[in-house]
Amino acid sequence: MKQLLRQSLRLNTCQRCISLPPLLAFIPKRYFQASDSRSETLTPALLRHARTLSDKHAELNKKLQDNFDGKIARRVGELSTVNNALKEYEEATNNMQELVAMLNDKSLDPELCALAEEDFSSTITTITALTAKIQQALVPTHPFAHLPALLEIRPGTGGSEAAIFANDLWRMYTAYCTIRGWPVSVVSVQYTDGGDGLIEGIFEVTMDGAYGELRLEAGVHRVQRIPATETKGRVHTSTAIVMVLPSFPSSELAEGEEDPDSIIDMKDVRVDIMRARGAGGQHVNTTDSAVRMTHIPTGTVAAIQDTRSQHKNREKCLQVLKSRIAQKRRDEKEAEELAMRRGAAKVGAGRSDKMRTYNYSQNRVTDHRAGYSLHDLPGCMEGEGLEKLIEEVKKWKMSSDVEMLAEA
Repeated sequence: MKQLLRQSLRLNTCQRCISLPPLLAFIPKRYFQASDSRSETLTPALLRHARTLSDKHAELNKKLQDNFDGKIARRVGELSTVNNALKEYEEATNNMQELVAMLNDKSLDPELCALAEEDFSSTITTITALTAKIQQALVPTHPFAHLPALLEIRPGTGGSEAAIFANDLWRMYTAYCTIRGWPVSVVSVQYTDGGDGLIEGIFEVTMDGAYGELRLEAGVHRVQRIPATETKGRVHTSTAIVMVLPSFPSSELAEGEEDPDSIIDMKDVRVDIMRARGAGGQHVNTTDSAVRMTHIPTGTVAAIQDTRSQHKNREKCLQVLKSRIAQKRRDEKEAEELAMRRGAAKVGAGRSDKMRTYNYSQNRVTDHRAGYSLHDLPGCMEGEGLEKLIEEVKKWKMSSDVEMLAEA
C-alpha cells in the first residue's frame, strides 16, 4: 500500500527540510479525529539537537570501526536510541509529506485517495510515538537515577496534626513500596509520645533505580482535614516535609565506580558519641550508642540512635550523611544551571511552595506541579493510588525538561 502511494506522487524534497507542523496545516480537518494532536511533533530546536547527536553517532561509529575503544563504544550505545528513532521519525514525516499532498490533490484517483486516508491515521500515531521516544532519549538521565533511595519524612507546620500527617505519609510510602515489591529497610524512626505522630522517619528503598522512581516526591506535602481533636468541625491545614535522597554504598567501591558527589574526607567529619534519648526501652540513657556526624565544610548533620550497637549506628549515620551531602552538591549544581537558563535564584520548594495537597473533605489529592487531581484519597493513602500520581508527575517533569532543552 505505501509503495503504491509513493509511486503515485514523487516529491524531490530532502528529508532534512521537512517541517511537519506546517504540512499538517494543509490537511482538511475532516481527516482528524477529536483525539488527534496536531502539535505532538519535535520542535525545530529539538530536531536540530537530535540530528547533531545522530551525526555524532555516525562519527563515533566510524572511529569505533577503525580502532575499538570501550569509552567510545559506550557513547555509541547511548546515542543509538536517538539515532534509530530519528531515522524512523524522518521516514514517517516523509510519508506524511506525500500523504498531505495527495489528500489536497482534488484530481487524485478516488481509490488512491481512500488508501491515503487509511494510511494517514497510522502515520500520525507513529510520529507521535517516535516524538515521545526521541524526547525521552534527548533528556539526560539524572546522574543518581540508578541508585537506591533514602526517604526522610518530618512534620512541617501544624503542630501535633502535622506529626500525625507525617506518620500517614510514612505509612503511604512504605505501603506503596510493598505493593511494588521494592525491599524497604528502616534506617531511623522516632514517634511522638502518643505513638500516633512521627517526629522523624528515614527508610531506604534498597532496589537499584529507586531514586529515579521516587525523587520527584520530595517537597512540601499539605493536608486539609478536620483533626480528631477538633470539636467545632473546623478544617485545619498542616504540612509535612518529604526528602528523597540517593543512597550511596557505605563501603568504598573500586576506583572510578563511586560517584564523586558522594565522596567525603573523614578528616572533615566530626563524630560525637552520646547516650540515646527518648522512648526505646531499658537501654536508653544507659549506653553510649547514639552517633552524630557533622560535615564541617557544609554544616550537614546526621544522627542515628536506632540500635544498641554503636558500630551499626555509625555505619547508618555515615550512609545518611553521605547521601545528604551528595544531594546538597547536586542541588547546588542544578541551581547554578537553572539560574543561568532562567535567572532563578534557587532550586527547591520552600514551606510556601506546596507541591501536593491532600484534601479529605473533597476526597482529592492534587499535585500542583503536574496540575493533576486524583479523586481517590483513601486509595492514595493506602499506596495503591499513588502510582498514578507519580506517573503524572513524571510526565510533567519530562515535558518541563524537554521545554528547557528546547530553550537552551
